[in-house]
Amino acid sequence: MSTPYPFTAVVGQTDLRLALLLNAVSPAVGGVLVRGEKGTAKSTAVRALSALLPQVDVVPGCRFSCAPGAPDPACPDGPHEPGPGQARPARMVELPVGASEDRLVGALDIERALAEGVKAFEPGLLADAHRGILYVDEVNLLHDHLIDLLLDAAAMGASYVEREGVSVRHAARFLLVGTMNPEEGELRPQLLDRFGLTVEVAASREPAQRVEVVRRRLAYEDDPAGFATRWADDERDVRARVVAARALLPKVALGDTALLQIAATCAAFEVDGMRADIVMARTATALAAWDGRTDVRKEDVRQAALLALPHRRRRNPFDAPGLDEDKLDEILDRFDDDEPEPEPEPDPDPEPGPEGPDGGDGGDGGGPDGGGAVPPQGSGPQASDTPPEPESTESAPADAPEAPQPSAQGAGGPEQAAVRASEPFRTRMLSVPGLGEGAAGRRSRARTAHGRTTGAQRPRGHLGKLHLAATVHAAAPHQKARGRSGPGLVIRKDDLRQATREGREGNLVLFVVDASGSMAARQRMSAVKGAVLSLLMDAYQRRDKVGLITFRGATAELALPPTSSVDAAATRLERLPTGGRTPLAAGLLKAREVLRIERLRDPSRRPLLVVVTDGRATSAGAVGGDPRALSARSARLLQAEGVASVVVDCESGPVRLGLAGVLAADLGGPAVTLDGLRADSLAGLVKNVRTAVASAASDTNRRAA
Repeated sequence: MSTPYPFTAVVGQTDLRLALLLNAVSPAVGGVLVRGEKGTAKSTAVRALSALLPQVDVVPGCRFSCAPGAPDPACPDGPHEPGPGQARPARMVELPVGASEDRLVGALDIERALAEGVKAFEPGLLADAHRGILYVDEVNLLHDHLIDLLLDAAAMGASYVEREGVSVRHAARFLLVGTMNPEEGELRPQLLDRFGLTVEVAASREPAQRVEVVRRRLAYEDDPAGFATRWADDERDVRARVVAARALLPKVALGDTALLQIAATCAAFEVDGMRADIVMARTATALAAWDGRTDVRKEDVRQAALLALPHRRRRNPFDAPGLDEDKLDEILDRFDDDEPEPEPEPDPDPEPGPEGPDGGDGGDGGGPDGGGAVPPQGSGPQASDTPPEPESTESAPADAPEAPQPSAQGAGGPEQAAVRASEPFRTRMLSVPGLGEGAAGRRSRARTAHGRTTGAQRPRGHLGKLHLAATVHAAAPHQKARGRSGPGLVIRKDDLRQATREGREGNLVLFVVDASGSMAARQRMSAVKGAVLSLLMDAYQRRDKVGLITFRGATAELALPPTSSVDAAATRLERLPTGGRTPLAAGLLKAREVLRIERLRDPSRRPLLVVVTDGRATSAGAVGGDPRALSARSARLLQAEGVASVVVDCESGPVRLGLAGVLAADLGGPAVTLDGLRADSLAGLVKNVRTAVASAASDTNRRAA
């Protein structure tokens, strides 16, 4: 086993190291999510943490790491007899992104079941991680079925396995640590909330610090053992401090003032549920213990808020994480640490004056943090209460005239500045027809490794998920002929059956957006952007990859190559200017080229082409010829290649040409209007009809009375 990089040798990343150490002091904090660009020591720091954790005592021979003093009464290896425990280092178990469900939760031991005829349980990674660390690198790429299992185990502190005739429950309390690059996609909100703390990391821009990073890394790679030896004293000191903080933690008092500060902060920042309050309380207590104190101070609450709240304030994937630190200080300054009771006692003859304790001479209100607290993370533009507005977005009213700008396309009229998107809404379900075999997701029907079992078949090539009942059923008639004499079945290769399952897949949703002059009216383009933004939110929830092509003037542009980061697509969309002629054919041909390349990269991921346009074609681009005829030929090429398409018809006004419907027919897909794209359009119509009927009946009854 290679020598791990020492935790104390990590340069900078103060918040990352602090968050990990607080969880080492108090595992009840709930884990850490580390967000940041590649190459920022995320994985290095996490893997080095296990060396700082105290050893754990386990029952000898127990595969589920039961504590000798308090063994799990439901342990599958129990019951355990009283006796001395065996000390071993705390484990750090790594969950691969492509792990199977069996590998995570455990399953029936197939070998013993077939050879010995007994139902034996083979533990999974959740059992290995009990009382240790469960680390998921690139956690945002984890399959949904594994995320669901992690959510259940993290919520209950136990893993329940009910499958293939096996019913097992075992303890699974672990420190969940995940790392991710936001550019590759975001996490589901349910899993995001399960991480107690979150940290944003970035590479330092200070040359001296970057030089030190390179120097230490090269020294470690030249001589890992010697490098670790040089940092052994620092590692020993931090390990001793963790042990001391753990011993001090039960003595830390969380006063009423600190509790009120926590509650007021969570309420002011409108976080959902009560988990944030609990996590902040545990984090503030761990901070006090880490500093060797038995009282929780205002700076502890402040630091706890900066670590525990940013990821819980996101309402959709396009919200930037972060807190308004000025607002946070204002909330905390309302309470004086010297006052044990936050509520003033009743005064029979009160004098008029400002409410609350924030108008007097508060001790440390409004000033910088004191004590030895680690400086809070400053994340620049991300550390704000609201997402930053794109620079190209104007704040003029909707009916204000656009200021013409020189055309970037050189022909077809002036370019218009970008406008804001209208409020997003829940969209109708758009899916690819047929049955695919792509990556797990939530959009189109597909054969998947995880889902509902629909049957069994002979394996083609490598055996995947064994269908035990079908295998036994196939082998049973031949047992006498094969000379079976013991309790086990005689199984041959021809008897094996593989389960066929059906679930949902994620698709590549490629948006082709008309940004020409015909779409440039401010209110119209705002509605178009709102519709595309709504579809992007839907793609985020359904675990799709997305791409964005825009066309205007004489050319089409790939504004965003296919990616799992829908917030990057939203940013490009928000800054999209409009103007010029309409090269519809160029947009379709660009989409065909992008899909061809993506088909080579990931042939199993099926595409869904979403064309957002009014159907006009006024420019043939560099190809030349009749724009409408060229657009029709380009659309038929996509249809011939089997690309599933949807046209979002943006035409408005009393006179409509119906060109988007013609385009949809050439593509072989449906056309849907902006209003028809809303999931609640039909439901709203039914509701209005019911309301009208009920109102009419009420009027009739009133007149009869």
